[in-house]
Amino acid sequence: MTLTIHPVTQALWPELEALFGPQGACYGCWCSYFRLAPKESEAMSKDDKKALLHKAAGAELAPGLIALDDGVPVGWVQVTPRAHVPRWNSDRTVSKPLDGDDPADPGLWAISCFFIQSGRRGQGISHVLLEAAVTHAKDHGAKLVEACPMRKAKQSKSMSLFVGSVAVFDKAGFQTVIERKVGRPLMRKVLA
Repeated sequence: MTLTIHPVTQALWPELEALFGPQGACYGCWCSYFRLAPKESEAMSKDDKKALLHKAAGAELAPGLIALDDGVPVGWVQVTPRAHVPRWNSDRTVSKPLDGDDPADPGLWAISCFFIQSGRRGQGISHVLLEAAVTHAKDHGAKLVEACPMRKAKQSKSMSLFVGSVAVFDKAGFQTVIERKVGRPLMRKVLA
């Protein structure tokens, strides 16, 4: 495996589109779940969500990173300032900020989603993407990076692990700061 990791830009949009496939990754989500309020998400079609991510790929700050294996797209991670994923900050989510943390702080980042090509799950791609995501966040001013992964899924290669696996974040040096729901800790890595 020869992985290269790149920020998703308009130039790499065709690769992300190929990775997500005609269904748009998780049932047409196009990695919009945390970017939209529930009512906004319900009102949008799969094509609208695709357009939203496509627009984000044209922004100055990429919405995430793509993993290519010898040029073939095999994985994605959404890594952004918390302000870019408003649903992740809702008081009703297990990922809500700690008391005193401001989700608008440009130094507070979130690693909110992964998507690994189905035939490539379980091969360590999420580990490589996570390492690159932390570096990307730090290079763009992050002081803290957080995630709210899942401790267990029905299967280790399950798509329900779109939030990542606790084991992967543990191995990368993230620490649990609070666990509001059993099996879904808010984990943090201090970068500065």
